[in-house]
Amino acid sequence: MFLLALIAVQYECVELRQLVYLDAVVRHGGFTRAAEHLRVAQPAVSVQIRRLEAELGARLLHRTTRTVALTQAGELVLRRARRAMTELDAVRDELAGLAGGLLGRVRIGAIQALDPFDLPAALAAFHRQHPGVELALGSGALRRLLDGLDHGELDLAIGPMPPGLPARYARTPLFTDELVLATPPDHPLAGTDPLPLAALRDEPFVCLPADSGLRAILDRLAGEAGFTPRVPFESSHLHRLRDLAAHGLGVALVARSVAEAPGPPVAVHSVDPGPQLRPVGLLHRTDVALGAAAEACRAFLAGWMAGTGSADTSPAVDDPAFIATAPAEPPAGAARAAGRLRTPGSPTPRSVGRP
Repeated sequence: MFLLALIAVQYECVELRQLVYLDAVVRHGGFTRAAEHLRVAQPAVSVQIRRLEAELGARLLHRTTRTVALTQAGELVLRRARRAMTELDAVRDELAGLAGGLLGRVRIGAIQALDPFDLPAALAAFHRQHPGVELALGSGALRRLLDGLDHGELDLAIGPMPPGLPARYARTPLFTDELVLATPPDHPLAGTDPLPLAALRDEPFVCLPADSGLRAILDRLAGEAGFTPRVPFESSHLHRLRDLAAHGLGVALVARSVAEAPGPPVAVHSVDPGPQLRPVGLLHRTDVALGAAAEACRAFLAGWMAGTGSADTSPAVDDPAFIATAPAEPPAGAARAAGRLRTPGSPTPRSVGRP
């Protein structure tokens, strides 16, 4: 509410409606679509945006016959406006809670690979307790999720918890997964575990696109092993990487939960050096107040995971590559907490897939 108060003091004529219209124009890519979404006439949107620009004394949008784009001033105003609207939604949620019965809307973004966390089941259980809360669920890579938090498009994100993550993101640990290598069952190195990355210098890899966090990790690990990975096949779907590896198109670096998911058989190998551990948790902005519904959802999801006995509360290791390398022989309790991690002395790799 502080941001709304500041706007009201400095710009007495600025209306919340104008900020909502600005957000809609940018979100929907133009005045006509924004008007359709807002269910108002298109000229009304144009008038309100012009009034907002006049009051603030700055041009907020670059207009062409086909598109609109934010100016530098527009980016600043919209970022602050979205934060203010998020806080106003939080106030409404809390007031609704005081009146009896939790109400509101919670926007959640999550990465694709969340095993052993059954997010749909957890959200269904939360909704049974709070039927008045609407839930919107999207997916994406970590970078996209953080952008959603920064721009006020998400309340909560579920994804990897980079140790170098800025302090503006609060973290609630959920579980720890391991990054492993997946190869075809008949690969010459199928029986090798752990599998040294250096032994794969001449092998093709399959991976997410070049701008993904997983690709950055592959590049870093391969670089430490003395080579640059060759990636002739890419996919934007994480589980598809496993299938590509199963059919011999390349070695895949994926979460163990993905490698051991149902599908064509693959041989699963721990990475040498390693194991390579990836903590996953709930993220939200510390400088933006969570509404009552979002906070209730955050606490419920954390408790849901803890109730399975698989929650991980170990501190993150300071590694700018967004991944931690575990000690050679972690305590047995730590391995159990990681859910799918094998303890020292576990069997050599086996083919996993459909029975």
